[in-house]
Amino acid sequence: MSTTHTPARPAVLRPDQIKSHDRGGGARTTPLVGPSVGSSTFINGITEFGPGAAIPFHSHNCEESVMLLSGDAYLDIESEVHELKPMDTTFIPPNVPHRFRNHSQTEPMKILWIYASAQATRTLVESGETRFVSAEHAR
Repeated sequence: MSTTHTPARPAVLRPDQIKSHDRGGGARTTPLVGPSVGSSTFINGITEFGPGAAIPFHSHNCEESVMLLSGDAYLDIESEVHELKPMDTTFIPPNVPHRFRNHSQTEPMKILWIYASAQATRTLVESGETRFVSAEHAR
């Protein structure tokens, strides 16, 4: 039995027209490329951090790259703190605990994140809870 695969269609995504989701702790995420637009190999999106906001330590089941789009940030990873400025880009291997924090107490910070799997998961270090990243956007 043969199945026919319909190729994904190109898409232009406009973040200002896409619903964002509260991540808690002063962070909001706007999902961009993912299975909903036909991606089968990666997902990406934008997370904005309010002044002084931080997300909890977590890890992923796949490679991740993050680019700081605006603001000033800290990346906490492997017992080190890295200061980031706009356009600095990170590479984080699977299963490495890390977190991003907004360095500023007065200005927002924004990152573009890319996961190397459409089935990317996030595991919170403190609780051990694991969820699919895409499920976080279905709330």
